[in-house]
Amino acid sequence: MSVDPAFLGRHEIETSDAMEQLGFRIGEQLEAGDLLILTGPLGAGKTTFTRGLAEGLGVRGPVQSPTFVIARTHPSLVGRAPLVHVDAYRLGSGAELEDLDLDLARSAVVIEWGRGMAEDLADSWWDIELERPVGGDDDLDPSELDADAPRHVTITREDARR
Repeated sequence: MSVDPAFLGRHEIETSDAMEQLGFRIGEQLEAGDLLILTGPLGAGKTTFTRGLAEGLGVRGPVQSPTFVIARTHPSLVGRAPLVHVDAYRLGSGAELEDLDLDLARSAVVIEWGRGMAEDLADSWWDIELERPVGGDDDLDPSELDADAPRHVTITREDARR
């Protein structure tokens, strides 16, 4: 895996611009064969992070959540690996994810909502958990899910052989 281990650990991200910048810095290092599994509630910043990854990797946009198409491939504009952006939210199992026949060897792949389904796709991957503040049931306004508020991003490297 090509991403610098200095990114490992827990990061406080103050704004959506900072989330995109973190993604950009990681995207600059991505190579074909890299797998990132993003986990977090709605509005945590998974797609914002992925927009930064795409920009850092130098792929064609726009990057939007692939919720309804399940997966989108963004070809490189600069001769690097394409980005495959997957939203596994509507998938029921890892078998359904495998049925997508993703080109893992020649692409950098990011899978939103992939924890518990995508771990069998590669020998190692980056597990990225995004957390956002959550209000009580009475005061959580759905229109505020994307508002700038500090997020926490925890990045670990996982290995299937452990």
